[in-house]
Amino acid sequence: MEIHRHSRWHFLLLITISSAISLIGVSSETEVGGFDYGEALSKSLLYFEAQRSGRLPYNQRVTWRDHSGLTDGLEQGVDLVGGYHDAGDHVKFGLPMAFTVTMLSWSVIEYGDSLASIGELSHALEAIKWGTDYFIKAHTSPNVLWAEVGDGDTDHYCWQRPEDMTTSRRAFKIDENNPGSDLAGETAAAMAAASIVFRTTNPHYSHLLLHHAQQLFEFGDKYRGKYDESLRVVKSYYASVSGYMDELLWGATWLYRATDNDHYMSYVVDMAHQLGGLSWAMSEFSWDVKFAGVQLLASMLIKEDKHKQHSKVLQQYKSKADHYLCSILNKNINGTNVQRTPAGLLYVRQWNNMQYVSTASFLLTVYSDHLRKANSDLECHEGTVTPDEMLVFAKSQIDYILGSNPMKTSYLVGYGPKYPTRVHHRGASIASYKDYKGFIGCTQGYDYWYGRSEPNPSVLVGALVGGPDDRDEFFDRRDNYVQTEACTYNTAPLVGVFARLIEIEEQKLEEEDVRLVATYRK
Repeated sequence: MEIHRHSRWHFLLLITISSAISLIGVSSETEVGGFDYGEALSKSLLYFEAQRSGRLPYNQRVTWRDHSGLTDGLEQGVDLVGGYHDAGDHVKFGLPMAFTVTMLSWSVIEYGDSLASIGELSHALEAIKWGTDYFIKAHTSPNVLWAEVGDGDTDHYCWQRPEDMTTSRRAFKIDENNPGSDLAGETAAAMAAASIVFRTTNPHYSHLLLHHAQQLFEFGDKYRGKYDESLRVVKSYYASVSGYMDELLWGATWLYRATDNDHYMSYVVDMAHQLGGLSWAMSEFSWDVKFAGVQLLASMLIKEDKHKQHSKVLQQYKSKADHYLCSILNKNINGTNVQRTPAGLLYVRQWNNMQYVSTASFLLTVYSDHLRKANSDLECHEGTVTPDEMLVFAKSQIDYILGSNPMKTSYLVGYGPKYPTRVHHRGASIASYKDYKGFIGCTQGYDYWYGRSEPNPSVLVGALVGGPDDRDEFFDRRDNYVQTEACTYNTAPLVGVFARLIEIEEQKLEEEDVRLVATYRK
């Protein structure tokens, strides 16, 4: 029987993945299934529309949402309408929002062609621009950035739809007297990365983003301090535990990618020791901790001739990047590997663990592509890992998310036959504004909706929830926010990984077919 080229590629890829899984220590319980990554990608981009704050556009696809936060910033005399709610509440936190936009932009930079091939590039660009439009508003002068709208304490006291908000919408800012180098650095990174994304399709907007990014970086570098020391209101929600040094290096790295200006490259190299880029060996990459991202991006510059004079420092960055990747792949020594659940899911910590899974999968995917192009492997203490094996492990994590796990549930809401239906999310858990336009007060939501055993009235499609515990167990309850709350920065890295997996499945080059056959025969 003749097997069509595309089918043969998919078949051989699955064989190779099945063979390679044993090499990187994924449990045999983690099945290799045929998941529709295109569907998963499309749904993940829908999630960002559900998280929008502000006046929704005419082409809004998530129709159970409506306008909200239309007076944000009014009390302070500034227009702060727009942006994203970070999770299941309605505060607009600047630091996780900026990281979300950085990761969406990085996904497009790496895999824009794949996104375009399945008709999702425009949706990805809309998701990025919804964030960057807000950052432009929030950056009201060179040394002023509005960091937050709303107060987590009063917001959490209420359970109501964003369309009905009665909680405080007070805005908080960083400036010369109240510095926040971490927030300024991450927002600079987001706007610099986005400027690359829009360089061809919207050059004027790209230039505007780059201008803001450069100003924000200068502000954050000149007036140094942690934003949660200046704004105590964020301390209980998005405290900058890692400090601001990683964000300054991160911002400079993205500005170098956006401008090719040696000034930023020199900063990344010259400040590497002082700002901890070469001293921190990480096992996580997140909205708070950017060192692994900096180290990986810096190590990808080693092969370029124009960086030969920086080779010593870049090699040191690479050593730290390798440490992170090897810890993810269970190839380090001295107990520095990332823990895994019995079924092979990376497990960093109890609360919202899936955020670390999605970021790790993204960095593995990007770096495996880099190594493949460089015809190199990853050298770990416990052995060599090939680019294919790295990608195999990233795929195993994605497949776990999509349903190849002991609970046989998809942790990407709306994907597959079984997924969380009681997501900890105010808007989704209450009758939608479209269906019920009557006002729902602050505590009414707790009285009538929060404790219900029924599924949420609206499906939060594309949300990646916090996920299972260290025993692969998951309890789908609305009050189980540790496991059932989703965040924008959980889903953002998945966009890039899904796009790459789609590329693989569509790849039809004969030499890849031959290579996979050869790998299988071994």
